[in-house]
Amino acid sequence: QVQLVESGGGVAQTGDSLTLSCVVSGDIISGTIMAWFRQAPGEERKFVAGISWSGGATNHADSAKGRFTISRDNAKNTMYLQMNRLKPEDTAVYYCAADSGLWLFDSRVKNGDEWAFWGQGTQVTVSS
Repeated sequence: QVQLVESGGGVAQTGDSLTLSCVVSGDIISGTIMAWFRQAPGEERKFVAGISWSGGATNHADSAKGRFTISRDNAKNTMYLQMNRLKPEDTAVYYCAADSGLWLFDSRVKNGDEWAFWGQGTQVTVSS
């Protein structure tokens, strides 16, 4: 079993930066990819960015390109999402996810139903 715990959410102003963290514990195996998703009120959960086991490959959604950066530090069992130039439309609950059976550049990674393990989420609110 794998446990994921997010932190770092909060209230920000438009243009601010926030860094989310996701600490991983449990039976993580080599090759496990991880990702950030977000869910705004009344909307479906959407893929934000994913990262390979080594951290050497990333896959960002169009909405995240240029402003958000995903990274991971396996020595610390932690994944991060650096969010810059925040906008009110970034307001959502942000979730981290992990799976050992997906390929980072498969279209399935953007479908939350394909991911095996989830954190509880952290709220990000961006005011104008």
